[in-house]
Amino acid sequence: MDPADDFWTALRRTTQARIGLGRTGDALPTTDVLTLRTAHAAARDAVHVPLDVEIFTAQIASMGLGTPVTVTSRAADRSEYLRRPDLGRLPADLSGLGRHDADIGIVLADGLSARALTDHAAGLLAVLADEFADRYTLAPPVVATQARVALGDHIGAALGVRTVLVLIGERPGLSVADSLGIYLTHDPRPGRTDAERNCVSNIHPPGGLTYADAARVIAGLVAGARALGHSGVALKDETRTATPIARADSDTLE
Repeated sequence: MDPADDFWTALRRTTQARIGLGRTGDALPTTDVLTLRTAHAAARDAVHVPLDVEIFTAQIASMGLGTPVTVTSRAADRSEYLRRPDLGRLPADLSGLGRHDADIGIVLADGLSARALTDHAAGLLAVLADEFADRYTLAPPVVATQARVALGDHIGAALGVRTVLVLIGERPGLSVADSLGIYLTHDPRPGRTDAERNCVSNIHPPGGLTYADAARVIAGLVAGARALGHSGVALKDETRTATPIARADSDTLE
């Protein structure tokens, strides 16, 4: 075996990035070109294909966590959603949401990859529910379409929850098209900034973060946010050592 091939083979085990690709004359090998085009097509589909709300909502309803409510942003369709991120942050109508005053509200948002939601949301939600059992009360799940993260602030405020978790499809790339992220905002209300949130991303087993690991980190952050009275840059994931705590100002600029 060529030593260079052995070198790249070892490195490929540590990343999903395309590294050490071969050459055929002045071009990439046909196999690599076709693999790249396939990944690009999958990423485009993830962005443009809408969530099948009826099937997804039925799946979530069958989990026994309450009857899910469906809401949408002010973006009229997928095209407008992609062109107008601002509309994706604003609700069209939240009158169907009841006030629950629960500890945690969970929003299942399509984001930039509805596929991530259909592939991973139910599994992750089940693990989160087990993680929170006997500790926190949960409002019924909310399914949000044409949604950006900040839509969760409006939903959380309408539900009256203390903390909102937005499970959202992340921007797809050429390595992963179905990655899910969780955004945590304590005391949600319209006008919250990204600096007031915490994020756990790259959730897509088996290649990414597992549901159990994501739930463990989020549980630690929820506990930390409740202790501090806020989420965001001052709240750190210290689940490997202790409960998340606030750092000095000099440490929040990492």
